[in-house]
Amino acid sequence: MALALYYGEALGHYGFGGGHPFGTDRLEAFWHECTARGLDRRAAIRAPVMAHDEDILRFHTAEYLERVKHQSQTGVGFLDWGDTPAYRGVYEAAATVVGTTLDAVAHAVSGEYPRAFVPIAGLHHGRRESAAGFCVFNDIGCAIETLRHVHGLHRVAYVDIDAHHGDGVFYAFADDPELIFADLHEDGRYLYPGTGDASETGTGAAFGTKLNIPMPPGADDVAFLHAWSRVEAFVRAARPEIILLQAGADSIAGDPITHLNYTPAAHGHAARRLRLLADELCGGRLVATGGGGYNRASLAAGWCAVVEALLD
Repeated sequence: MALALYYGEALGHYGFGGGHPFGTDRLEAFWHECTARGLDRRAAIRAPVMAHDEDILRFHTAEYLERVKHQSQTGVGFLDWGDTPAYRGVYEAAATVVGTTLDAVAHAVSGEYPRAFVPIAGLHHGRRESAAGFCVFNDIGCAIETLRHVHGLHRVAYVDIDAHHGDGVFYAFADDPELIFADLHEDGRYLYPGTGDASETGTGAAFGTKLNIPMPPGADDVAFLHAWSRVEAFVRAARPEIILLQAGADSIAGDPITHLNYTPAAHGHAARRLRLLADELCGGRLVATGGGGYNRASLAAGWCAVVEALLD
């Protein structure tokens, strides 16, 4: 089986209570639909893996890691400025997101499972020194640093179709010419985090290696497909060694906190085209993460469309 599909109770522990949009029920919403479609029988089901501190420290600061550990014991306060509350066990839950993404990356690099989908992952707002936007540890940032320092792959393409701009990844690697960044997101004038203007194309030696495409509120599949052609051409021209996809389902119509109008077909199209690009350019290596998505039905349909595309 070419696709590793990650599922397990420990992965579902990452989420917040009290009616928070990022609740712990998101994994089961996806899994119910996934098994109903029989997708689990066509993939290699792998269990979550908890990261070691050294894995997290490749991206995050030691001071921040210790803060998360402390607030994980007390369960008090926020890890950012009000979006990301601490709770007892948050360190272990967030470290499991990182470890599971790193396990997917390691198997993609080895060729055992060249493609993977990790549903509760793609926490693209996390900063090196703090949480942000429901994201405690930035598993994508950890994966990029691990690809460089452990696996020896340097030319990484990161593609993000979440409604929110992947600012935690973008600014951490804005001056890195070997991180190819392409992000389709709702215009920051209307949605958190307010970044990702088309003029943000990388700094210094990395100028021109980043592509930000702000989409207007209400953008539909027609608009997505038009913009997607630019993403695909951008990634192909960069000739990466591996592709990382953040497939946030909050860009699908009906999400309670965003304003885009895609259908799950957009997510399926993106995953399918990136699968073909990965086969063409980088030995099939493609790791997809679920990212955001707060309408449970849309989340389930969007992520299943990604899985189906990766299984084709």
